[in-house]
Amino acid sequence: MSASLFALFLNAFIASTILPAASEIVLWALVADDPAILWPAIAVASLGNTLGAVVNWLLGRHLSGYAGRKWYPLSAERQARAVAWFKRFGTWSLLFAWLPIVGDPLTVVAGALRVPFPLFLALVAIGKTARYVIIAALAL
Repeated sequence: MSASLFALFLNAFIASTILPAASEIVLWALVADDPAILWPAIAVASLGNTLGAVVNWLLGRHLSGYAGRKWYPLSAERQARAVAWFKRFGTWSLLFAWLPIVGDPLTVVAGALRVPFPLFLALVAIGKTARYVIIAALAL
């Protein structure tokens, strides 16, 4: 069980960075296979995914001056889309940091726009945890 949860943590962490991964599928499979790990799996996935978003926030906060460079985690197009989303919906848009395509860049932009870390962490954690609760419930 602990190896499965560690794998879920790593997958959720990676999925929350700019790298592609599908933590929802891993969570679904674990909970469907062993419903007794429902809450630990939700907690581990939420923690990993939120910590990945924190890495993105840190990248945006400390490296946004390098936007446009080849190694920068966001293309100019993805960053522009995330900035537009952020300006349209404000800080509350971080509740949707779990969304595909726009979610990860949104967390980088939040760092670049200097969203206060406690507010960032609370909103991102709420959104990501709610998503995992729904996925896990559906897996049952």
